[in-house]
Amino acid sequence: MADLKDMKGISEQDRKELEEAESLLGPEPDSMGLVKNYFWGRVREDLLFPYPEIVSAEETARCDQLLAELEDYLRDEHPSVQIDQEQEIPQWAFDRLFKMGVLGMTIPAEFGGLGMGITSYNRVLEMLGKYCGSTAVVVSAHLSIGCGAIKLFGTDEQKKAWLPHLSSEWLSAFCLSEPNVGCDAGGQETHCEVSEDGEHYILNGEKKWATSGALASLFTVMAKQTMPNGKEKVTALVCTPEMEGIDIFQKNRSKCGIRGTWQARIRFTNVRVPKFNRLHGEGKGLNVALTCLNYGRCTLSAGMLGGAHRATDQAIKWAQTRHQFGRPLSDFELMREKIARMSALNYAMDAVLYATTGFLDRKDDDIMVETAICKVFCSEMGWRVVNDALQIMGGEGYMTENEVERIFRDSRINLVVEGANEVMQRFIFGYGGKQLAEHMLPIKEAVGWDKDEGLGANISRISKGMLNGKVRKVAIPLGLEVFLHVRPRMSKISKVSPSLKPHARRLARLSRELSHQFKQASAKFEEKILERQVIQARVGDAAMYVHAYACTLSKLDAQVRAGVNGPEGKRDRAAAEHFMDIAELEIENCFGGLYRNTDESMLEAASAALDLSDSLPNDLFIIPERAPEAQGTGREPVNQGVKQFPGDKQVASNTGG
Repeated sequence: MADLKDMKGISEQDRKELEEAESLLGPEPDSMGLVKNYFWGRVREDLLFPYPEIVSAEETARCDQLLAELEDYLRDEHPSVQIDQEQEIPQWAFDRLFKMGVLGMTIPAEFGGLGMGITSYNRVLEMLGKYCGSTAVVVSAHLSIGCGAIKLFGTDEQKKAWLPHLSSEWLSAFCLSEPNVGCDAGGQETHCEVSEDGEHYILNGEKKWATSGALASLFTVMAKQTMPNGKEKVTALVCTPEMEGIDIFQKNRSKCGIRGTWQARIRFTNVRVPKFNRLHGEGKGLNVALTCLNYGRCTLSAGMLGGAHRATDQAIKWAQTRHQFGRPLSDFELMREKIARMSALNYAMDAVLYATTGFLDRKDDDIMVETAICKVFCSEMGWRVVNDALQIMGGEGYMTENEVERIFRDSRINLVVEGANEVMQRFIFGYGGKQLAEHMLPIKEAVGWDKDEGLGANISRISKGMLNGKVRKVAIPLGLEVFLHVRPRMSKISKVSPSLKPHARRLARLSRELSHQFKQASAKFEEKILERQVIQARVGDAAMYVHAYACTLSKLDAQVRAGVNGPEGKRDRAAAEHFMDIAELEIENCFGGLYRNTDESMLEAASAALDLSDSLPNDLFIIPERAPEAQGTGREPVNQGVKQFPGDKQVASNTGG
């Protein structure tokens, strides 16, 4: 297969970025998942139908029982308002969650946990998100990326040493981000090296944004290590806070939302970490991190979905009971538009989330793009839902005591963390379409016109290429599609209920159009498409909506086959069909933006704004603490009135505030 890094005309910066991405993510799976097939115009109905619900009846019953107990506690006892106002989850609340099994729900029963799968776990996170975003984030950070690293990659001895404590009394943390490292997971500056005695790793560096880091009894640290071949790769090490040289010098900072969560800054100075504490192999730490993030992106989505459901229910009831101009708000069409949109987006978020957990539970080979879409879609649509809910409630929605305001603040962070949505848009485009692009590249090189070659050289090369039967077999249909817009046949989707077949045909058409527009954009922009992030985002967003449409159709099909009816069934079908209409329109807008857009004036306006900013002195503004060329030149943030948190070290047994 051709390699995009070898494409003629690609910039050195783009080549390096591709190399780093491939190094981080590892080799492509042999079998392409759902989203990559959309880019080829195919719908793999074997992966989509029936809707991937594979949890056993026994586990479902146990999860239902836990959810009932948890909701009673969250509704009647959990101090959600106090947590938000005092910026701390009290120790007794942690104790209660441990006792219920919530903080050990995915840890195997042999180590004291509940042994639940990914779908059940996300159902619990959704319930937590419905009542308290801070608690949902802390539980997710503990189980998805803290315990998750040990559960997935720990040796038997490591699991026996740590998991029983993590299921019953210890919080865990995951140390990936740094002052200079956010979404760029491969840019770690923290470093480790093997000690002279060969029994330890010497760890140096600094970590930032480690959720529960100051409360945790154990945390997993990502650090660069120089390999025998001289290359640097990331190694994962498990640390405990009493190790000499660990300084938790900042426990937390006051935040806009999820105020009960604590994000620590931790400094490591010549910390001797026993070799026993290494997770997975040397240089395989990013595999640990990225695998855990696949799970974390789902639980983030579950918490967001819970908050969106809660805000929707509150807003709809408000619209029915709040009267203006002599009638309830729900009588007005603009309010009904919001209510319908909230219902549709909630249904689609649910469909995407639990399809993704189903893929994870059944251990599908190729799910990295699917989990990225889950994160982007649920965070973005959830934010829109909560924004609509606040708008329906008007001024009262903005008031602290009315709950939606807290959900509004808690929700906003989801567009930033676990990979900022702008990064994920590019990822969906790049890795969704990578194999198709590498399939097209040799055809372009064999029979495409090269503007850097002369007439004779072009004719000679193209003639030779067209005499090659294998090249001709691919080049002719590709040429017909790119230059004459002759689309190939659509996928046949036969596994849906008869009443849903029109929707299935729309899905097949939309998937085919995604493939067509990807090819058109690739031909138009050639290697420059790697620089055109707005183009990538449009195609990535279209792929996201195609996938959300597919998951929505699959979930609706399962409900139709199960005979779900009554008011809830009627609501769900109407919401699903409305979402499919919304998705189709959004996809068409994405494709339209490839041809008619404001990109040229946007780039000019951005350049002008940047030029003006360059003329303004840095000391008027907050500057990133590790800015390469401007470090130390900005103004100090105003901290008066902001709650400050002490930075003394914690002892290993501490799980409280």
